[in-house]
Amino acid sequence: MIQGSCCCGAVRFELTAPPTMMATCHCTRCRKVGLSTFVFVDRASFRWVEGQDMVESYQPDPPYQFARCFCRRCGTALGEPLSPADDFPIAANCLDSDPGVRNRFHEFVAEKPAWYEICDGAKQFAGHPVRAP
Repeated sequence: MIQGSCCCGAVRFELTAPPTMMATCHCTRCRKVGLSTFVFVDRASFRWVEGQDMVESYQPDPPYQFARCFCRRCGTALGEPLSPADDFPIAANCLDSDPGVRNRFHEFVAEKPAWYEICDGAKQFAGHPVRAP
């Protein structure tokens, strides 16, 4: 069982299975909403413990389409736990225990700030990841 929570503890959840992957996005939007490093979780493995009513959602203007969620008390970025998708990203910073996965790739490296150094060997993409044929 992997526990997750916001900074103030009002929002708590658990995962009954490890995330399917971890990645880091360096786009300006993800950096500003605190979702730079995220894990993808399967809907079936995600369970609210408490505080779902404390989750607010920010819907961006186009061309962005994915809503970002946060705790309305402390502002902790949560990822997309309110998404109706079968799998969705959760901010890795919300996990209270080791998720069992490590960073697979970095995306939008072209937007990375100069002060940030990538210090792992994960694959890097200038924009969205490109799948091998």
